[in-house]
Amino acid sequence: MATIKYIDQAGGETVLAVPAGTSVMQAAINNGLPGIVGECGGSAMCATCHVYVDEHDIHKFEPPGAPEREMLECTSAPLRETSRLGCQLAVREGDMITVRLPESQQ
Repeated sequence: MATIKYIDQAGGETVLAVPAGTSVMQAAINNGLPGIVGECGGSAMCATCHVYVDEHDIHKFEPPGAPEREMLECTSAPLRETSRLGCQLAVREGDMITVRLPESQQ
């Protein structure tokens, strides 16, 4: 299992325990967490699963590839150095990560 902590704009926290291999986006969708839309179903085609990965956790993921970087340019919320698409972030066994949700996904 892995643990993902989601922090919304108001500072509210939701902590989910999920199986290894689950994406940050899919975990949120499966648990009805508001703030992540995932309109394309995880194909990196819509940017509605934009998250800000905690700076202490960003090293746990491979850097974004060209398609993800291109889609990040389409987000409605400002980009940050730690901006990623949640659909491209699969957690590993034992991971404990924190992501912040942007103000808007659309």
